Amino acid sequence: MLAEQRKSVRKVLRTRAMLAMEGEAPILGKTTDVGANGVSISVPAPLIVGQAGQVTFDLMVDGKFTTISARAKALYCIFSNGEFKIGFQFLHLELSAVTALARYLR
Repeated sequence: MLAEQRKSVRKVLRTRAMLAMEGEAPILGKTTDVGANGVSISVPAPLIVGQAGQVTFDLMVDGKFTTISARAKALYCIFSNGEFKIGFQFLHLELSAVTALARYLR
């Protein structure tokens, strides 16, 4: 069994996400959970670990939707239940995204 590598608390998040990985067409996915440092997104095709790009998804914060759009890097890619679960680490978050994530995670 693999040791837990996450450095922050995660919270379930089930919403649509858009991935725009470098050199590839944008793809749609579904988030499974989110934390202050990253997000897990399920997609139909595998990604290369270490690949970077833009991830975009919405959070419900204080009763309204907030769009999070951030550079991220794929840390792992595992096949599960007919799709690929990709763990992303945020590379750069704007202050507004940091604030929205903190409010969502509290």
